[in-house]
Parts: sequence; structure tokens; C-alpha cells
Amino acid sequence: MTFKTNTKLKKQPKVVAQTDDEIRERIVQSRVRLLLKHPFFGNLATRLKLKNADDFCPTAATDGRHFYYNREFITPLTSEELDFLVGHEVMHCVYDHMERREGRDAQIWNMATDYVINGQLVHEGLGKMPKQGLYDSKYRDKNSDEVYQDLKKNAVEIKVTLDMHMDGEGQGKDGKGNQPSTGDKELDKQIKEKMPAISEDEKKKLKDEIKNAVLQAAQAAGAGNVPKGVERLIKNITEPKMDWRSMLDQHITSVVKSDYSWMRPSRKGWSVDAVLPGLQPEPAVDVCVAIDTSGSISDKQLQIFLAEVKGIMDSFQDYKIHIWSFDTEVHNPEVFTPDKDITDYKPGGFGGTEFNANWEWMKEEGIQPKKLIVFTDGYPWGSWGDENYCDTLWVIHSNHDKDLEAPFGVTCHYDQVE
Repeated sequence: MTFKTNTKLKKQPKVVAQTDDEIRERIVQSRVRLLLKHPFFGNLATRLKLKNADDFCPTAATDGRHFYYNREFITPLTSEELDFLVGHEVMHCVYDHMERREGRDAQIWNMATDYVINGQLVHEGLGKMPKQGLYDSKYRDKNSDEVYQDLKKNAVEIKVTLDMHMDGEGQGKDGKGNQPSTGDKELDKQIKEKMPAISEDEKKKLKDEIKNAVLQAAQAAGAGNVPKGVERLIKNITEPKMDWRSMLDQHITSVVKSDYSWMRPSRKGWSVDAVLPGLQPEPAVDVCVAIDTSGSISDKQLQIFLAEVKGIMDSFQDYKIHIWSFDTEVHNPEVFTPDKDITDYKPGGFGGTEFNANWEWMKEEGIQPKKLIVFTDGYPWGSWGDENYCDTLWVIHSNHDKDLEAPFGVTCHYDQVE
């Protein structure tokens, strides 16, 4: 699949840039306006430290702690456009777009996040979107993951986004800088050399800081003054729920326990009519794991997930696990026992998404597990599957709509671990 590219920053008529003091004063005034008219955005905007970035940022950007600005870019913006831009950077922090890209195409991801943010800001009536902004009403109620899938599926033209996106891709333990993605390789290289670095420990701390700041800003803004998308995010932060590991452990353990049956032992050596638990001599293959390879799953996510499954199963002496991957059909089915490491499993596929392919394949193979565990991003193109065939646990990853529930079975959301 190819994408038309139009990512070079268009040369704007030469303007006499305002001084740094003038630009900073304009941004401060924008924050005050937001505090008065849109308190949620205003409160979050005030926590971002202003930093001149003329030497590496052609527009504006944020790393979650700073508001980076280029004077030539800010100077021609009207007050309303500047308010919109400040709100735009705030929302990148709220939705953690700096870290969520993972293995996705950088340019398409940047467009997707901007479509979502700009749509919400337009709906909130916050300022006026600058002409560089991306907007499409059809993405009004979509999240970034859904928009990304749509853009990728339809091979849209790659466009310049309103701001420069700073993410943590490629930023390892050495703390080397975030990866920008303007579409211009030479410009990207120059920017990367000058961009400030954020270590892994700092990123962990920053994530907690932003969560707390979002909760405080929502409280200060009051009921009815928080965007709907953010309300869902706050609900996810504040509502206690069983983590995916505990739920996975609970469901696998319940299957293994159900393989025990109450059987009468041989009367030899027994003087009482006892009933004791015993194992079925040849238990069926009761645990199956289906891995959706159509979405944004990373190698790291898959390794962590499979390691968790193995860790739970290793607490039992004997087990069998059917594992396969799927897109619109099933790929690479394998059976794993204690002497075979499931973390070595290599998935296949990487096409579209058809959940029902799992049920069709199981029926063809005569497999009817007591528990099916589906590791997916939660974006089926068609049916979710046969709800009456077997008990199903959906472990949903890379989908930031934490309210998403599968239409049957039990749903839990995989949380990315460090």
C-alpha cells in the first residue's frame, strides 16, 4: 500500500517575528482567556513551561512538560488561533500521544491524533483552528486508533500537521531524544540532534504527573466543563478495576480446576466410602489463545502477554495450550506443553480483521475449548464470533477507549507495562 506524500512545510510569506518576550506574553494571555472561557484547558496549559524552540521546532510542540514554540510560526496567528493551538498541545498531553504511537507509522499516527484533537476543539468552540489544522467531521466521535486504521486502510495523502509531534519511539535507556516526524528526512535529522532528551524514568514520572494534573483540572473546571472524551479517560483513571493479569490468572485457573472431577477411588486399601478428587486421565485441550495480528500489536506486547500466560500455566504440572494468530483467517497454529516455551511463538498473518475466522477454524478442527483467550486491539471488520460456542476472555490492547466491551464473554484491557 502506498501513500501520497505532501509533508514539506510550505514556505510562508516572510514575517518579522515578534520578540521572545512578546511571544511569551501572548501565550500567557491565551492561557488567561482559556482559564476564563475553558477552565479545563486553561488549568492544564498553565503547567506547561514555555520554551523557545526556534532552533529545532518549525511550529509548536509539547513533550508533556513544556510548550515549545517557534516565533515565526506564532507571530502571524490571531488570538483565537493561538488559543486553539494552546488547547491542541494540552490535548496531546491529556491523551498521551507522545508515547502511544508504538509501532505505528509516524506520519499517519500524527495525522490521526490531530484529526481527533481538532475535531474535539472545534466541537468545544475553543478559539479558531489555524488553516494548517486537519479536520474532518466524520472523525468527530472516533478515537485516534480508529482514525489511524481508517487513514491507513484508505491510503490517504500524507499531510503536514498543525504542530511538530514529539514521541518516545526509539528513545531508550541512553535517554537520546524523541523522534520527530515532519516527513522531511533531512529536517528530521536536524531536529533530532537539537531536541531535548527525556529518559525512561522521566517518562514514567511524567505519565503520573499528567494523570494527576488532568484530575485536578477536571475538578477545578467543574461538572459539564470537561470534553466527553476526557470524561471517559477520567473514568478509567478513577474507577477501580481488576487488572488484566489478575483476570487472566483467574480465568486460566478456573479452567484447570474444572478439569478435576470427583471420582470414587478403588476400594482396595480403603475402609470408608470416600469420594476424593482425581484428574481425568486425558484432559482435553481446554485453553486456546488467539492472537490478532491485524492491528498495532508490538513484539514487546506479545512477548509480555505470552510470558504471563506461561507464568500462570507453569504453576501446574501438566497442560496443553493451543496458540494461533489470525487476521481474516487462522495462521501458524501450535500446541504448547511444559517442555516447549510459548514465548518462542512466531505469529503470522498481518492482514485485515475477521474474528469469526477463529470460530470457523475451531469448528473445522473439532476444537471446543473450555476457555478461549483472544488478544486483540478490538477492531473487528465483521462479526465478533459465536458467543454460544465457548467461554471467551477478550484481552484488548492498544485501544484507548477503556469503555469498550466485547458483545459477549468477559473483557479486560491490557495495560502497557514498562
